[in-house]
Amino acid sequence: MHNARTKPVIEGVTFEQFATARLPALLRYAVVLTGDRELAQDVVQEVLARAHVKWRRISDADSPEAYVRRMVLNEYLSWRRSWAARNVHAVGERLADLDDLRGGVHDHADSVVEADALWNKLATLGRKQRAVLVLRYYEQLEDEQIADLLGCSQATVRSHASRALKTLRLSSEHQTRKFAEEKS
Repeated sequence: MHNARTKPVIEGVTFEQFATARLPALLRYAVVLTGDRELAQDVVQEVLARAHVKWRRISDADSPEAYVRRMVLNEYLSWRRSWAARNVHAVGERLADLDDLRGGVHDHADSVVEADALWNKLATLGRKQRAVLVLRYYEQLEDEQIADLLGCSQATVRSHASRALKTLRLSSEHQTRKFAEEKS
């Protein structure tokens, strides 16, 4: 099953044609996963290097783009650099830029503030929780598809999503109380 962002690749497309056509979408996806443009570029570069080596097998898959996107997800989830695990940076304006490219918010100041707050909240989540939210809300995948991508059960996906959303809600409530205390 393809989501709205996944376009089937026509048979006979070379790796170079695929990479040229899909690089911007893969980078946007990786930025949303990692929260950091430079780390996203590293992840996508690593994945494309591996995909180039096995392009013949990938191009024979039902959906080469879905295959490569899964590689991006797996690379993000298995990233071994300790600084990356501890330092997911807010991208603020860069997220607003992505939103503008998709025809979204037009008030730049509001979008920067909202994007910065969102990235700060997402940075508090564990990798799998964050990945579940990105796959569910950005990629618009169903729990069954997410479970397949992450190699876990649908119940585990729902558990990760529930915990992540609870963490985000608690973070929002804490910020609201703190703001109210500062005002009084």
